[in-house]
Amino acid sequence: MTIFPADITAAAARIAAYVRHTPIMRLAAGDLGLGFPVTLKLELLQHAGSFKPRGAFNRILRAQENGAVPSSGVIAASGGNHGAAVAYAAQQLGLTAEIYVPELTPVAKCARIESFGAKLVRTGAAYAEAFAASQVRAAETGALVVHAYDHADVLAGQGTTALEFEAADPDMTHVLVATGGGGLIGGMAAWLAGRVTVVSVEPFGCPTLHGALAAGRPVVGPVGGVASDSLGAKEVGGLMFPIAQRYVSEAVLVTDEAIIAAQRILWDRMRLIAEPGGATALSALLSGAWTPPPGARVGVVVCGANADPAKIAS
Repeated sequence: MTIFPADITAAAARIAAYVRHTPIMRLAAGDLGLGFPVTLKLELLQHAGSFKPRGAFNRILRAQENGAVPSSGVIAASGGNHGAAVAYAAQQLGLTAEIYVPELTPVAKCARIESFGAKLVRTGAAYAEAFAASQVRAAETGALVVHAYDHADVLAGQGTTALEFEAADPDMTHVLVATGGGGLIGGMAAWLAGRVTVVSVEPFGCPTLHGALAAGRPVVGPVGGVASDSLGAKEVGGLMFPIAQRYVSEAVLVTDEAIIAAQRILWDRMRLIAEPGGATALSALLSGAWTPPPGARVGVVVCGANADPAKIAS
């Protein structure tokens, strides 16, 4: 199964009443000291603090259309942001939600999930272990599984980010997207379909798409570093990988230090609080890990805000 632009257009209509149409921020050549303008898509202003509600709502609403949401509600595994999104979507739709997160999930993200009324279960050292536990529980309860990235409706929902970004900045030639399991970049690449060059950015500690593209298939990779709570999938999703092979031009790796520096610059110059995963795509530009070709019009998705403000300010 693949994702087509028509799926993303349908998703945009389906979720329109439930998600924010997030703004863009046009930065002049001197704003970041890069010497060229950059346009930011501020998905960190989305409900629950990341782009994730797009996919969560599309998955759940599509299931409701088909009468496939049981009385036991929904269940998901997450490093934090997807769990908050599913919890928020369930709350808005009057459903119960059970969210499994690994022990590494920051306290702030756990509190965010619980603030939306979901039952939170912390288990396992990393996302993969939390996901396995959630699958066992889903088999027991029959709850609707809302996968963080490897489901067609989730991918289509995340693809609405690109639909909005391209409409707001039709002259954009390149877009940088942080990658974990690949739901966001897979959905965006499916929409842009070669019209805009899509560049993946990952931490050295979580090089899932970088490793997969090199191997020609999804492969298990390491999970570590400052952004592992949001970008720490052990391998990319099987649904997004063929899309990435076709439409993602390259997978750039960045250091933790570059990510932290990008967080600081977003705060110091824009007064935007981004979590490490949210600042990862921009860090490739700021650190020089990726340099645009002459004449490029560059867009960057700032995809998550669920960080401790005190840490950014300090």
